[in-house]
Amino acid sequence: MTIMIPDYIAPLIPWIRGIIGLVLIGAIFFAAMGAVWVERKLSADIQSRVGPCRVGKYGIFQLVADAIKLFTKEDIKPQNADSLLFNNANIFMIGSVFLVLVALPVGAVFINGVEYPLAVTEMDISVLYIEAMSALSIFGIFMVGYGSNSKYSLLGAFRNFARMVGYEVPLGISIISVAVMTGSLNIVDITSAQGLHWNIFLQPLGCFVFFVSLMADMGRLPFDQNESEEEIIAGWITEYSGMRFGLGFFAEYMHMVLGSFLVALLFLGGWNVPGFIANNSFLGLIAPTGFLLIKTIFVLMVIIGLRWVVPRFRIDQVVDLSWKKMFPLALLNLVWAVGLGLYLGA
Repeated sequence: MTIMIPDYIAPLIPWIRGIIGLVLIGAIFFAAMGAVWVERKLSADIQSRVGPCRVGKYGIFQLVADAIKLFTKEDIKPQNADSLLFNNANIFMIGSVFLVLVALPVGAVFINGVEYPLAVTEMDISVLYIEAMSALSIFGIFMVGYGSNSKYSLLGAFRNFARMVGYEVPLGISIISVAVMTGSLNIVDITSAQGLHWNIFLQPLGCFVFFVSLMADMGRLPFDQNESEEEIIAGWITEYSGMRFGLGFFAEYMHMVLGSFLVALLFLGGWNVPGFIANNSFLGLIAPTGFLLIKTIFVLMVIIGLRWVVPRFRIDQVVDLSWKKMFPLALLNLVWAVGLGLYLGA
């Protein structure tokens, strides 16, 4: 869909995109902080515990206290660690989040019935770009595992590689299935095409494969074998202390928030709203983004809830699940998507 932009607005577009980018960076940090707090409170409710409650009402300032603690703790580096890898691993983990934000729309506004996505930039292959940039975090994890000169850290890093290779394939096939049915690799076009039917109803199997593979890619339970404390202490992050430790886990929560956005955009209709809302001068500005945020929060709560109801798998079970079950199901869904795309195109 081509959007006609008035001549007087065109020179301001770089500034507008820059402002949107800065707002997104700040918003994703606050969203990740909120996800940490929600997970601690929700897990406490599931397990009949109190949870954070001593710092601020409902423990809302517990994260501030934790940050102060992590910033003031001693930064310990193993004697024989590789300084270049050990010191710079967090750059890849945090940097991949910012690179994903470049192309990930977090909402839209409708002005006079015309859709304007809230994204820093639009790419013809944005959905593939997002998947590629999110996978960069694996390099940071391997840099920590290898550079720490610790067998526990190295074992956790190799487990992460085995899991990533196994689940990136069905994850990518699920994304291609959606793109084939829609006829575009632009995530904005994929989202806009769900005005009548959400992809979760057209491709329920694809949504299931994508969600499971995404959980594994993010390293969430039951797929956190790279840091399973009962086997390898803390896995890849064993030798990290202080704020290095904090940034490593904080990056995981930011990826979890971005993953929730992806599920909402690709399968839950994104920001699409009924026509009478889109044509309303006030509701068209706030309702679409609000709808997307509600769906994202719902997916986020499901991800957090699964952490406490599903036991952790063994690494061999994780690999078997990816290659023997998820991969065939992803191929089956691809065949279905091709047929569906031909039918809808006709």
